[in-house]
Amino acid sequence: MKKIITALIAVLFATNVYAAADKLTIVTSFPKDLTEKFKTAFEKKNPGVKVEILGKSTNAGIKYVQEIKANNSADLFWASAPDAFEVLKGDKLLTKYTSSIKGIPAKVGSYPINDPDGYYTGFAAAGYGIMWNTRYMKANKLPEPKQWNDLTKSVYYGHTGMSSPSRSGTTHLTVETILQGEGWNKGWAEIINMSGNFKTVTAKSFGVPDGVNSGDFGIGIVIDFFGLSSIGGGFPVEFIYPKVTTLVPANIGVIKNAPNEKYAKLFVDFLLSTQGQEILLDPKIRRLPVNPETYAKAPKDFPNPFKDSSIGAAVKFDVNLSKKRYNVVNSLYDVMVTYRLKDLQQATAAIHKAETALSKKNNAKAKQLVSEARALLVKLPITEAQAGDAAFNKIFKKSRKKAKDLEAYAGTRQAEVEADWDKQVVDNYSKAKQKAEQALKLL
Repeated sequence: MKKIITALIAVLFATNVYAAADKLTIVTSFPKDLTEKFKTAFEKKNPGVKVEILGKSTNAGIKYVQEIKANNSADLFWASAPDAFEVLKGDKLLTKYTSSIKGIPAKVGSYPINDPDGYYTGFAAAGYGIMWNTRYMKANKLPEPKQWNDLTKSVYYGHTGMSSPSRSGTTHLTVETILQGEGWNKGWAEIINMSGNFKTVTAKSFGVPDGVNSGDFGIGIVIDFFGLSSIGGGFPVEFIYPKVTTLVPANIGVIKNAPNEKYAKLFVDFLLSTQGQEILLDPKIRRLPVNPETYAKAPKDFPNPFKDSSIGAAVKFDVNLSKKRYNVVNSLYDVMVTYRLKDLQQATAAIHKAETALSKKNNAKAKQLVSEARALLVKLPITEAQAGDAAFNKIFKKSRKKAKDLEAYAGTRQAEVEADWDKQVVDNYSKAKQKAEQALKLL
């Protein structure tokens, strides 16, 4: 009897070891609509292998991989933002792997699909743009926007939404794309003026397409697949790429000391396979495949960056620049917009009213006041050189989730800097509002 029990224990132990050995753990920021499709298809193709999905935001995913490096239990990091992979690569937390799958070009637009050093692999492409609810637009008599600058116009006040770049890696890339495409000062001016028209800054990136699809607000600043999947899902939505956008790959990388490196590499190959690339065309996913041949099976009017060279042509995205000032850009946006949205909205509304009145009646003094108000609204507390300074960037350890969280940073250099920025921003918005109101009185 004792021998039988011992044998059973041995079998159970062996079974558990086998199960652990055949579990593939993926850290990802992608939504379930995407991950579940790939998980199910991969498990079917590889019987006995179980895929575990650890859903985390891009920033949280990076920190998780950094935290478990001493005793790593994850196999793959899977996300959209290439600068996130550069962070992990710089920390030596990724393993080189080059897939043998053929048919993938070297670039999409002007951007390399794969890491030139082989530490991460592109499996889909993504661009950044504007989606809108056609019924909402018609009901509110709003024109369809074509460029980012359109969203700074008074007609869109209270009708637009975007997520915070500190809470969404894809939104960070949208902000960084505008900064790189327009230049630091002009780019921030455009971003702040657009943000002044916002109805909301959502806590999660998917809150934007949800808001547009439901008609809570009419227009959303999003990564392309949010707009394309909403169209695929039958919502009354349209999407456009502004001229100033970029195409970058969504990536996957094998984590260093992955418990199941063999299956991790198989998963990378599966993403690039014919079956994997075609899953990207699913109506609930609608990502741009990196294999040009897959587009033959795409729906009508689906964007094809390998045929339409205009998508992303205006911006040569510099991932190293984005990585270098990542936390500074996020913190600056949060201080100027996320946590001071009401102040920004009020100042913007006052300026819109003054500009409308000024269009009907010319007044040199009022015109000067409105010009000064606009300048105060977009005045930055730091220069581009400061934002890119390595020592200055080290101050910014992480992004706050809420305005009140600044208290938890008390005594840190980051808290001191952000508090100084906040003081300047509040003062500038207040003065901008006052000047616009003075101008309105003159008119």
